[in-house]
Amino acid sequence: MLYLPLILLLLAILLFWQSDRQRRAAGLPGGRVIYTDTRGWSEVPKPLFDAGLGLTGKPDYLVERGGKVIPVEVKSGRAPAAPYDSHIYQLAAYCYLVEKTYRKRPPYGIIHYADRDFAVDYTPQLESSLLDLLAGMRRDEFRSEVERSHEQAARCKKCGFRDICDQRMG
Repeated sequence: MLYLPLILLLLAILLFWQSDRQRRAAGLPGGRVIYTDTRGWSEVPKPLFDAGLGLTGKPDYLVERGGKVIPVEVKSGRAPAAPYDSHIYQLAAYCYLVEKTYRKRPPYGIIHYADRDFAVDYTPQLESSLLDLLAGMRRDEFRSEVERSHEQAARCKKCGFRDICDQRMG
């Protein structure tokens, strides 16, 4: 009978340790997970949406910490020396959507790669760049021709428009 409380205490410590390991492996900061786009945890919630921009997104995680809501985007590959611009803008879009949805401006977001995390500050400059990028994309929707936006042959090789593109590489 004396051993039962000790066994329960050890089991609680083991479960706490395991959950902390899983949280760190997912790239999550400490805090309460309030949204997850991973089917393994629960039913996937509705995407975040801003009607003003027509912007929709589903961050991998939203973590509430100290009254702030922090978006976390998980990438499966190894980390580059610095996050790719496309990943930064994806995270910035999630920060924007968090602010519109929860009425709380995230101070930063996290990009979690397999071997490294990057905290990206959500500054007014990043928000402005995001809005400029989205405005440019909206303009390009109505153009009959849009120039290729990169010089990466590997990216071209995987493009769904490769067969009809007159600017494809290699």
